[in-house]
Amino acid sequence: MDRIVIQGGAKLNGSISISGAKNSALKLMAAALLTDEPVVLTRMPRLRDSRFMAHLLARLGVSVEEGPGPEMTLHAGEIADTYAPYDLVRKMRATFNVLGPLVAREGRAKVSLPGGCAIGARPVDLHLKALESLGAQIELSEGYVEATAPKGGLVGGEIELPFASVGATEHAMLAASLAKGESVIDNAAREPEIADLADCLTAMGALVEGAGSSTIRIQGREKLSGVRHHVVADRIETATYALAVAAAGGDVELDGARWEHNKVLWRAMSDAGVTVEPSDQGVRVARNGSQIVGTDIETQPYPGFPTDAQAQFMAVMTLAEGTSVIRENIFENRFMHAPELTRLGADIAVHGNEAIVRGVKQLKGAPVMATDLRASVSLVIAGLAAEGETVVNRVYHLDRGFERLEEKLSKCGAQIRRESE
Repeated sequence: MDRIVIQGGAKLNGSISISGAKNSALKLMAAALLTDEPVVLTRMPRLRDSRFMAHLLARLGVSVEEGPGPEMTLHAGEIADTYAPYDLVRKMRATFNVLGPLVAREGRAKVSLPGGCAIGARPVDLHLKALESLGAQIELSEGYVEATAPKGGLVGGEIELPFASVGATEHAMLAASLAKGESVIDNAAREPEIADLADCLTAMGALVEGAGSSTIRIQGREKLSGVRHHVVADRIETATYALAVAAAGGDVELDGARWEHNKVLWRAMSDAGVTVEPSDQGVRVARNGSQIVGTDIETQPYPGFPTDAQAQFMAVMTLAEGTSVIRENIFENRFMHAPELTRLGADIAVHGNEAIVRGVKQLKGAPVMATDLRASVSLVIAGLAAEGETVVNRVYHLDRGFERLEEKLSKCGAQIRRESE
């Protein structure tokens, strides 16, 4: 099992190229099931999660080819199977999103209930209710979901979400694109990845209106075409490298980043004493000599502060002057990185969904253990700023969501390397 070894104290200077968004790419891959023509995704991140999804799609009959460069071609000329087994779905929640496209195109599917990071209960009941609103019959048996479309296929309907679930919104959009008539998603999630999926589905022939707002309307089509689509920049990777600069110090250009996708984070970082500004290439982040100031944040659905950047922000706040309060409103059990940060000398007290972080003058390197994807990279950020050597174990979590992390940081001066145990 690999681990990452960091010699802390080096400032970061240079530029980092931002990859395509993991949370968008996986759903775009699932969209390839909706057409018998090739789907070409450019700026496609090479991640453990995208490999998981590719393996599942290949099992269903999709031809998957990578290259040249960050490009992937998926061709579901014929669906070979509508069964997604436990072994291929348990590793990652996003694989569950093949259910809707399979039912929409083939009229039936049997898909295992999903797995993923252990950061709290994330039930799929909203996904299933969305499919039922389109006419699908759902049965749960022995850990599997069996879905069947009515004779003639799915039919457009009204989908009311009790809260703005990203996964359920995306799943409903995928299925509705091949449903007859109009579907309306009320209280839809508003994330940039939703708009990216909408752009792709529209280019394939569906008509998707309102993505980015709380109401999305979809005019389904009997058949969708192939597409060449450029994956949107990863706003969480952008946030992560920006916060790495905030912790370690330096001056870095985030090439390809979208300024407008992280406005709440930029305000919080500015309040904390970090320079963040849009640039011709993307976003520039700098901290040279200034003291980090304790800043309170609370996670909220987009466009609020992203839960996927909470752990990274906490790592920066461990070095701030004063006290900061971090409230996690999206997922329970998403402070599992806090005990590991304390191994580096951080002063963090967790009470329910609230963490009180009292800044310390210096973190000290130590062995730490990653517990989930975002927690793992928060430990890397802390290690960059810590004195001495930090060893981050169980980095397979990290590989699920970050492409060439050591290479990107090393090019900016970080003393970081990967080792195999």
